[in-house]
Amino acid sequence: MDVSFIRQLYIPVQPTVKSYGTVSYQEFLPHQQLHSFIYCYWQLKTNQKLDNPFTYRVVADGCIDIFFELNQPQENFVMGFCKKYTEFDLAEEFNYVGIRFLPSMFPQLFGVNASSISNKAAELKEVVPLAAAFIQSHLGANLNINIIISLLNEFFLDLLPSANFQNDTRLYHAIALIMKNYGVVDMTEIDTGLSHRQLRRLFDFYIGDSMKTFSKVVRFQNILRAKPSTQSLRQNKLFFDSGFFDQSHFIKDFKHFYGVTPSKAFGR
Repeated sequence: MDVSFIRQLYIPVQPTVKSYGTVSYQEFLPHQQLHSFIYCYWQLKTNQKLDNPFTYRVVADGCIDIFFELNQPQENFVMGFCKKYTEFDLAEEFNYVGIRFLPSMFPQLFGVNASSISNKAAELKEVVPLAAAFIQSHLGANLNINIIISLLNEFFLDLLPSANFQNDTRLYHAIALIMKNYGVVDMTEIDTGLSHRQLRRLFDFYIGDSMKTFSKVVRFQNILRAKPSTQSLRQNKLFFDSGFFDQSHFIKDFKHFYGVTPSKAFGR
């Protein structure tokens, strides 16, 4: 099954990541042949030494990321699917590079059970030793970002022919339905020809959590992309369009995935 639809239907965003003047964040496209697997490469770095340590908040986006500090590439990690926001306490100076995989693609490329790394950052050498060794031996602070992207592209392009893809059409039919409906779906109405237990097993392995949790993250991400104003947040229509019964449920779920209330996140 052609899985390029995931990139077409789903754009994972990290709205709390933006340039702060002293801290900058950028995303870079991978090689064209990698677009179905990798959403982006990213770099988060200080432009000058900060007065205080930096807290970096990552919102739930349904993706799995590899990341490492360019000054210490031997220390590299993978962040699994997270069902809530995560905060990282960073130093006064840092230069992180990451690879953000589209939903289900990290397990497809590496044959790793996504649920084994859910809701945590694990040492990459314990999960994908090959990728950890490549980062440690080939990347470092002496290289500019364009060279780093080129080397990462080369690594993943070389990996593709040996990857054992299991594109189960029933799993991807369910993922497509969730994405096309912006995460607002009735779980009982998704008919894939699989039992609930079988589908749960596939979502655990390729996504890292249940179909219901993944749908909630997709719904949350689509609200972020809509960038509602503080004024529109006061109108019930937004909650009902997004599948919430009332404002309190909306605020509770949003804060769970983002870390702050909607009015604070979208305050103009």
